Amino acid sequence: VQLQAFGGGLVQAGGSLRLSCAAPGRSFSGYTMGWFRQAPGKEREFVAAIRWNGGNQWYADSVKGRFTISRDYAKNTVYLQMDSLKPDDTAVYFCAQSRAIASSVRETSTYFHWGQGTQVTVSS
Repeated sequence: VQLQAFGGGLVQAGGSLRLSCAAPGRSFSGYTMGWFRQAPGKEREFVAAIRWNGGNQWYADSVKGRFTISRDYAKNTVYLQMDSLKPDDTAVYFCAQSRAIASSVRETSTYFHWGQGTQVTVSS
């Protein structure tokens, strides 16, 4: 079952978007769910992660205070609320699943299951 990320779009600087990530029939219990992004010509980079059980959260310094990751048990869905968006936030955003904890949640290599990505474009 594939992870499905959606909610991207075009927004002006200062605006907001909420991304969602779900996998119908796939449990996230016991895992860490992460959001990454990749801009043209750049490497994929960590954005945020959340431990499904317990709710521990991690954020990249570049989004701390602007983005919020959360999860909904009933819907088995992970969200990324993005506020005060900047043109530098423009990228394809991916959700992913990992068994990692602590600092290793920031490493793409620890994620074994990836969604297809959703485009976020922030205009100036």
